[in-house]
Amino acid sequence: MFKLEPRPQGSKFWTYGAPILALLITVAVGMCLFVMLGKDPVRGLQAFFWEPIKTSYALGELVMKATPLLLIALGLSVCFRSNIWNIGAEGQFVIGAVTAGGVALLADQNTGPWIVPAILLAGVLGGMFWAGIVAFLRDKFNANEILVSLMLVYIGTLVLGYLVYGPWKDPMGYNFPQSKTFESVTQIPKLIAGTRVHIGTLLALLGVVALWIFLFRTKAGFAQQVGGIAPAAARYAGFSSRRALWTALLISGGAAGLAGALEVAGPIGQLTPYVPAGYGFAAIIVAFVGRLHPVGMIFSAILMSMFYIGGELAQSRLGLPKSLTGVFQGLLLFTLLACDTLIAYRVRWIAGKPAVKGAK
Repeated sequence: MFKLEPRPQGSKFWTYGAPILALLITVAVGMCLFVMLGKDPVRGLQAFFWEPIKTSYALGELVMKATPLLLIALGLSVCFRSNIWNIGAEGQFVIGAVTAGGVALLADQNTGPWIVPAILLAGVLGGMFWAGIVAFLRDKFNANEILVSLMLVYIGTLVLGYLVYGPWKDPMGYNFPQSKTFESVTQIPKLIAGTRVHIGTLLALLGVVALWIFLFRTKAGFAQQVGGIAPAAARYAGFSSRRALWTALLISGGAAGLAGALEVAGPIGQLTPYVPAGYGFAAIIVAFVGRLHPVGMIFSAILMSMFYIGGELAQSRLGLPKSLTGVFQGLLLFTLLACDTLIAYRVRWIAGKPAVKGAK
């Protein structure tokens, strides 16, 4: 029989090996799902892991999808390292898109390129405001940030719906619930010609560097992490838990809001009820698969982007439901949580003892 034995200290090998094992198990279970659905598992895996990197245009789409996931995950990692559970990054993403869209709608044919930084700043401030509500309620009333941030996701979605069905609805849009298409001057500049990759990718990579420096090379980042690992030690050292709370949530909200601004002023080009794409929830998985490390989250964001694109291809080419993307995301998170057991425990085989004759 197998037995789990506690390790004297956490395994460094499984700290980084567990995500790889979780991915392999996810792929194996995914193949079984394809077979159960009567589909060719090889074609299914090709849709998820080969088609997204097959051509230069496909690579561009992969990077474009990974950009908001990486930005949001970077902000969430600050929260999670601080033991602050911001589950509502999706709402901060939506409100960032709304505030950025509001600025974009002010543009006309005479507006200059300065509007692009204003749009991005509006998105950051919108996300920070939405996350600030969570910080305020936690700070003043000790409200649970998990519940508050999650409920604000639905409120943010309703705010978006009210605007695109009401005051911001395009009067020339044939009664579709959407704003007018933003002026061309508001479009986020492209980073690579011939693709939809924009400067948001560069901003995300700069965010990786900035977060690494903040977490591992500054006193403020050290204090942020100590407060999450050992609150009593943080208080003894004079680190403010209140400051850590506001810092983590404002950084996280600002990153999610920036992702929302880049999305509506980039590939979408207008506000619609379909702005909420689940990036805020998927970024939670990205953060943990990347081990809350800035560099690790680059690879996990690309992997999650593959799941998004693969799900769309599986729907269009294999006739599989769109929800398959969520299935793969959930499988990856579930298997990662299971595989993380190997960090603190080792599996040992214990031979069964022969039964003693006459024993009761």
